[in-house]
Amino acid sequence: MSLPQPEAETSAHDVVILGGGHNGLTAAAYLARAGLDVLLLERDDHLGGAAVSAEAFDGVDARLSRYSYLVSLLPQRIIDDLGLDIELVRRRFSSYTPDPANPERGLLVDNEADAAAAAGAFDRVGAAADASAWEAFYTETALLAERLFPSLTEPLPTRAEARALLGDDAAWNAFVERPLGETIDERFTNDLVRGVVATDGLIGTFTTLDDPALDANRCFLYHVIGGGTGDWDVPVGGMGAVSGELARSAREAGAALVTGAEVLGVDPAGRVRYRLAGGERLATAATLLANVAPAVLERLVEAGAPDAPAEASGSIAPRDQAPFSDDGPIAVPPVVRERLRALHAPEGAQVKVNLLLTRLPRLRDAEVAPEQAFAGTFHINELATQLDAAYATAARGGIPSPLPCEIYCHTLSDPSILSPELAASGAHTLTVFGLHVPHRLLERYGNDELRALLQQAVLDSLDSVLAEPIASVIMTDAAGSPCVETKTTLDLEAALRMPGGNIFHGPLSWPWAEPGVPLTTPAERWGVATRHPAVLLCGSGAVRGGAVSGIGGHNAAMAVLEQFAG
Repeated sequence: MSLPQPEAETSAHDVVILGGGHNGLTAAAYLARAGLDVLLLERDDHLGGAAVSAEAFDGVDARLSRYSYLVSLLPQRIIDDLGLDIELVRRRFSSYTPDPANPERGLLVDNEADAAAAAGAFDRVGAAADASAWEAFYTETALLAERLFPSLTEPLPTRAEARALLGDDAAWNAFVERPLGETIDERFTNDLVRGVVATDGLIGTFTTLDDPALDANRCFLYHVIGGGTGDWDVPVGGMGAVSGELARSAREAGAALVTGAEVLGVDPAGRVRYRLAGGERLATAATLLANVAPAVLERLVEAGAPDAPAEASGSIAPRDQAPFSDDGPIAVPPVVRERLRALHAPEGAQVKVNLLLTRLPRLRDAEVAPEQAFAGTFHINELATQLDAAYATAARGGIPSPLPCEIYCHTLSDPSILSPELAASGAHTLTVFGLHVPHRLLERYGNDELRALLQQAVLDSLDSVLAEPIASVIMTDAAGSPCVETKTTLDLEAALRMPGGNIFHGPLSWPWAEPGVPLTTPAERWGVATRHPAVLLCGSGAVRGGAVSGIGGHNAAMAVLEQFAG
């Protein structure tokens, strides 16, 4: 969509939204439905940001959830308010974890198993003592979800109010006041069980479970409270179906959704300079909503200064740049090295691999069917000790071996993302999320080299628990190339403007206001304030942002409506 002509190069609106990811679309829908004049600017030729579906392999009719892939934190309130036609499928199997020391056995967590069957599953991997501890532990996380999740779409509670909402001092101390690793070690004795529990605190977060900074605790909290239950669901039609419904709701409400609009600079007083195919434009508004990472917003603000250059940099480091080699430093602009190492810069810590298979591979574990193992989250090489070792290796600048991985198969729950012919053939998708591969590895490896090494590490990790090489069941595309797509942190940065490939746009925050944090303005009360009064965060970088939730967009919209009402 393009702006009407010949209206000038300047247009005035109530609200301008920077970025057309799912949070920006959520905010646009709410505000347009309230009668405001909303302009949303998206630099790509499509909407959705990280919540998109795409035909990743040439000549293969399969629309994969290319980046984000499951839904947990999207509140039913948003679905109902915006009239979204979204179907989410609950997975029967929570997880399967082969024993790396003996891949002929593994822990299958079946949500429909009775008490005896559940205990037997733990006993099978030598973890009988942890069966009851598992049940008690997740009873506590269910309480967290039930009590805290509804507050995510309300004004920020204070820390004391959040603690009172939970109403359980033991649970508060276990998950908020002390490192997650202490709680896990205290509750569980088995290395494999400890690892399965720990991974929810490490997804996209480069830390250890015992770090007193409690980054793992915050990551864990968001992974177990979604929907008030902690369940992670499969979106029918893929993640693009979620963004597509949000875009439809916003467009039907009257929001102008403009793609191909590259934002060049932002004046925090309410002016946005951007480029369309026909040239540069200027949009003004009383309020700007930033559906971009806070670090990207600051670069745009710098570029919006009167003496700023015409282009705003959207990348921390050039693609395929290798600041370091095994033999030491190589020629590279010092600014690149400084930006990669900057302590304040967001840093992602994962690799995403999409695969299309001719069929599911056979397991070494003969008692578990592949259709069971891959239907939930398939944990590979994620013993607690392996996670610790992987962190230590990556912190030294190396690639963990074996690489801890989490895998799931979308098509077991929803084959609609495949053509009928492809689905009938037995084809399946696999989504792999490799842990503990931080953005800082680019200081040693060029991006092409790192991508190739991480892809092989993922395939090797899979092979370690399969009864046949994963390569033997990978489909080929129209050119005869394997249907494998690997995205490094730098690839994510380039494609999605996520600095450092950080999937949360920066460090996660607790879903409440800490003592001393001001809550005087609507933006502050809703957790979307920036240092610029007329600019609000509406994406994953907001307090309570992160994952596919729409919460950042909802809360920014609520703050704007309070401002207009005032």
